[in-house]
Amino acid sequence: MRTCVIVTTYNRPDALELVLEGYLAQDAQEFELIVADDGSTDETRRVVERYMRCGPFALQHVWQEDLGFRPAAIRNRALAATDAEYVIFSDGDCVAPRDFVTRHMWLAEAGYFLAGNRVLLSETFTTRALAEHLPLHQWEAWAWLRAWLRGDVNRCLPLLRLPEGTFRKRSPARWEGVKTCNLSAWREDLLRVNGLDEAYTGWGLEDSDLVVRLLRAGVKHKSARFAAPLIHLWHRESDRSSLAENQRRLDEILASDRVSAARGVRQYL
Repeated sequence: MRTCVIVTTYNRPDALELVLEGYLAQDAQEFELIVADDGSTDETRRVVERYMRCGPFALQHVWQEDLGFRPAAIRNRALAATDAEYVIFSDGDCVAPRDFVTRHMWLAEAGYFLAGNRVLLSETFTTRALAEHLPLHQWEAWAWLRAWLRGDVNRCLPLLRLPEGTFRKRSPARWEGVKTCNLSAWREDLLRVNGLDEAYTGWGLEDSDLVVRLLRAGVKHKSARFAAPLIHLWHRESDRSSLAENQRRLDEILASDRVSAARGVRQYL
């Protein structure tokens, strides 16, 4: 199946380089990648252009003007820029192990979206990883265990790999805790709910809104935990001044039967 990875970024070109290195090293290269850029400066554009010249897969740079934190809008623009059948969402500070894309494709199933998890790097270790350009995507289990013992990562358990099984469908209606830093779905399903709702600006809950509407449209939750983890580089906590307003929007969605985003991807199609 034709697969597209959509990676959001904003003015963090050093982290984006580590992320793109991880995708260059994927054990399967039958996918396209879109860097969904929420208004970064030319430094990020130059990084993307450099990888366009050396990558074995199609790489696009979709950019929007910097009008504040608008991840829903830039993901919608990227979603409109691909005609892939299957879409994997992630972030420009989340490094993918070599089997990340393969695992999402392997677990993909009609009628389901996939939600994975991550391990978090410490501030000190993130600084070192960026300065030394550490190939985190290549690290084996023993290296991560040592990093955990040093306090460089918060946990190692998500890095275990478990096979396909009925346990992955144990919580088909779960939306809590699902993050667009590690989420995949059929593009047809994403378009059916009009993508992400751009009424959400600032940090928080646009991903919860998307998942609630997918569930309401009949698309069920399937777990990609212990199959497709990500390595999340440390960053300062985002400004959460919009969280109360975004929570109000999410509460309205939960109390309604609405499936389609009020302002979503269709405006770009």
